[in-house]
Amino acid sequence: MVPFLMLIALAGVQLGLVAYCGEQAGTAARTAARTAALPDPDGGVAAGRQAGQDAVSDWLTATIGFPQNDEATIKAEASVRVPSVLPGVHLFGPVSRTATMPKEDTTP
Repeated sequence: MVPFLMLIALAGVQLGLVAYCGEQAGTAARTAARTAALPDPDGGVAAGRQAGQDAVSDWLTATIGFPQNDEATIKAEASVRVPSVLPGVHLFGPVSRTATMPKEDTTP
């Protein structure tokens, strides 16, 4: 009975990690888009990518991309790899989230 209960507990922890990584990916995407939408020197794609990576927990790694940009908006996509509670067993792929922000208007 104990091995079965341990398997259930590990499955619960793994699902919690998936949800947490999804939340972190959303935070990274929003932060990256918000920062990239700022005018230079505070904003831009490079600053947005760095801000998105800095927004996630230290033990997670976020990959930030900017698939669609136009004159009015900027879209950021963040992907976070889900760690596994069982070494060598990876049941879940990376979790991705996107965010779109309007570019800041700098006209006087």
